[in-house]
Amino acid sequence: MEYLLLALMWTGYCALHSYLISISFTNMMSRLLKKYYAFYRLFYVLISVFLLIPIIKYTGLDNKVIIVYGQYFDLLRYIIISGSLLMFLWAFFIDHDSLSFIGVRQMLTFGKTKETKPSNEIKRSGFLGIVRHPMYFAVIIYLLCRIHTKADLIMSSLLIVYTIIGTILEEKKLVLEFGETYIKYQKEVPMLIPFTKKSKVV
Repeated sequence: MEYLLLALMWTGYCALHSYLISISFTNMMSRLLKKYYAFYRLFYVLISVFLLIPIIKYTGLDNKVIIVYGQYFDLLRYIIISGSLLMFLWAFFIDHDSLSFIGVRQMLTFGKTKETKPSNEIKRSGFLGIVRHPMYFAVIIYLLCRIHTKADLIMSSLLIVYTIIGTILEEKKLVLEFGETYIKYQKEVPMLIPFTKKSKVV
C-alpha cells in the first residue's frame, strides 16, 4: 500500500470537507442559490459520504498489523468503542437537531414564507452540559480505539487533528451566531475533554 497516497487522500478529503462548509464558501453559495440554498446542507452531507466511501475502502486494503491487542485489552477496547458510538448517537439524535444537521429540516421548510426567529439560547441538556462537542469527542475516542494497521494509524491521526481544528473553527462560527451567550457557555463547559473545568450548568 502507498501510505503517502493514503495520507494525501485523507488530507485532501478533510480540506475539501472543511472548505465546503466554511463561512466564506457557504455565504457565496447562499448568494448564488438564494432560496435554493435550503438544499445545500443535504448536498454537502451526500457529497461528503460519497467521497468518503472509496477512501475508506482503500484504507481497509492494508493488512500490515502494527498493534495486536491482548484478550483483556481487546475487551476493554470494544467496551470503549461501544460507549463512544452510543454517545455519538445520543448526541446526534437527542442533544442536537439531527434533521437540521443532515439538511432535511431545511428542505421541509423550503418555500414557506413564514420565518421563525432563531433562538439565542444554548442547549445544555444531556452531554452538552458536560462537553460542548460530544459528537466530536466520541469520534476521537472511537478513532483512538480502532487502530490496528499502519493505514489505521495514518487515518486516525489525520482525522483526530482535523476534528480538533474543525472544532476550533466551528467555535468561531458559534461565537458569531450566539455572541456573549456562547462565550459564557465556553467558560462553563469544556470544548472536547469532559470534566476539565468546573461546570456551572444547573
